Amino acid sequence: MDAIAKIKQDKPFIFNITNEVASNFSANGLIAIGASPAMSHTPREAKKYGEIADAVVLNLGTLTEDRGDAMLKTGMAANKNEVPVILDPIAVGGTDFRTEIIDDILKTVKLAAIRANAGEIAVLAGKLEKAKGPDSIIQENDPEIAKTVAKKYDTVVISTGKVDVVTDGKRTALCTNGHEMLQNITASGCLLSSFVGPFVSVIDDFYQAGIYAVTSYGIAAELAMEKASGPGTFIPALLDELYFLTDEKVEKYKQVHEL
Repeated sequence: MDAIAKIKQDKPFIFNITNEVASNFSANGLIAIGASPAMSHTPREAKKYGEIADAVVLNLGTLTEDRGDAMLKTGMAANKNEVPVILDPIAVGGTDFRTEIIDDILKTVKLAAIRANAGEIAVLAGKLEKAKGPDSIIQENDPEIAKTVAKKYDTVVISTGKVDVVTDGKRTALCTNGHEMLQNITASGCLLSSFVGPFVSVIDDFYQAGIYAVTSYGIAAELAMEKASGPGTFIPALLDELYFLTDEKVEKYKQVHEL
């Protein structure tokens, strides 16, 4: 599967409604892998971008009423035009306002994938009351919980933790590539959510696209840490490794176990 080569060739247009903390980093990561990102959060542009994008990423980080409105408009427009939509439900359950908007999106928009940490996935499954933020508050990334969410919302779930779980409710994979340094920089999970966008735009099977995205990102992190000495040098090293990533490298270094 030559997904990365196809991304670099096609330069898919990935529309992101994301947060201020993640916007620059996510855009740079998408450019590095070969995609063409756009970042906007005004409702007045939402419908148009949802129509013309190759994938849409909805990140609930620094949420406002306008952003919630824009996410719904973009998601519905994307659905009408068969554009895949990825949801990152940051801190779901943390506040009523945030949870209501996430619920509205889940009820209204057909999702290609949900990418969240294990704590947030547990909230969506009804196994945990709330997630405090982008850092998972549970250690165990239970594949059965991820499968429950995938079946509930008829989507692919990418539940990240020490071991990443990718599932469509029927098929499940455990992905062990990655490095703990990702926990020491801001917006690493947000970039991963955006990173799923170009892969679902070039791979029709969203389950396989999720595995490829997570594995590729994890491999880039591993290779980056061979050159970095800490979080400050890790960020540019990660962008470099995303830029130089190839399908051959992914095939060589991937660590995927399908259950």
